[in-house]
Amino acid sequence: MRRRAGVDVAVRGHARLGEGPTWDAARGRLVWVDILGARVHTYDPGSGRRTVMATEQHVGAAKPRTAGGLVVNLRDGIGLYDEDGTFRWLVRGPVRGRRGNDAAVAPDGSLWAGTMRYDEAPGGGTLTRIAPDGSASSVFPDVSVSNGTGWSPDGTRMYYIDSPTRRIDVCRVDPDGHRVLDRRPLVTVEPGAGFPDGLTVDADGCLWVALWDGGRIRRYTPEGKLDTTVELPVRRPTSCAFGGPGLHDLYITTARTGLRRPHPLSGSLLVLPDAGTGLAGTPFAG
Repeated sequence: MRRRAGVDVAVRGHARLGEGPTWDAARGRLVWVDILGARVHTYDPGSGRRTVMATEQHVGAAKPRTAGGLVVNLRDGIGLYDEDGTFRWLVRGPVRGRRGNDAAVAPDGSLWAGTMRYDEAPGGGTLTRIAPDGSASSVFPDVSVSNGTGWSPDGTRMYYIDSPTRRIDVCRVDPDGHRVLDRRPLVTVEPGAGFPDGLTVDADGCLWVALWDGGRIRRYTPEGKLDTTVELPVRRPTSCAFGGPGLHDLYITTARTGLRRPHPLSGSLLVLPDAGTGLAGTPFAG
């Protein structure tokens, strides 16, 4: 197993619950959210330009759209922002005590959006597939804290994390891309190492996983073997994604919520330069 060092600060900040980094190739920028701060952030590593957009509700994820703008996983459903900032609901179905959490765009351009209860009650969350026209189909109806979701480079496998289980699960993707089958554990994170949170898949098919309360990022092979550990200066990394020219730099979101004495970099966006090579993302087709 390799250990990597050399993590830098991309954007120094104080996000309460930074999450969901995503490379927006069309705009050459990274997009991520502060869930509890109800903010969508962007960062252009070439120019250093940053933007912050407030949302009216807690926002679990923000992803680029083919038509431009963003799709967002909010407390009460899925919304769309156009390039000019105009907002409209795509799917609205508020459930008392529940909010949107992590989300990912599948190779077919659909959004797979997770939810969780604010009290993290077991079985209170969901994973739902949202088609570009707004039609919704249940993937997993009774998870607890729906988090990392990603696909293998050939699109035949889907990886998924329900954080309290401590597992990274793997599923077979149905040929139509709309369903997953044969869900099984691929990795179980040992007690004391933190909880698996967000993930990304690289061009080699390996999984990079943030460990909440573990202070590190781990890379696992497609067979579930621990390959690399990246030690971080913060206790609560939340997710990671490749970005920048060639998709070689690994960006890491972090949180400070719930910490009595957070590290000065808790809530910042970190970056591990030249960590590997990521996969080109698919924008939401709606």
